[in-house]
Amino acid sequence: QVQLVESGGGLVQAGGSLRLSCAASGSISRINDMGWYRQAPGKQREWVATIARGGSTEYAESVKGRFTISRDNTKNTVYLKMNSLKPEDTAVYYCNARIGYYTENDYWGQGTQVTVSS
Repeated sequence: QVQLVESGGGLVQAGGSLRLSCAASGSISRINDMGWYRQAPGKQREWVATIARGGSTEYAESVKGRFTISRDNTKNTVYLKMNSLKPEDTAVYYCNARIGYYTENDYWGQGTQVTVSS
């Protein structure tokens, strides 16, 4: 069993910053890509950012230049630093990890609420 536990969400004013963390634990063979997704009320879940095991990153256009994804492989943890937050960033943020050597399985955290007030 693998568990992903997110933390760091909360309420912040527009222009502010937050840092989300997501720690993986349990029967972990190898963590490959790790990422963040978000789901706003009434909308579908959307991809935010991904970081590969080696550190290469990709971002959605809507967050590029404002959000930074990073990871600590020694702690099986992924982070999302969010700067210059906007009300439209309000959502439940979920972390994702693809785990396995020859066959990958997707694992998800329970989500953490981020609310940006105008």
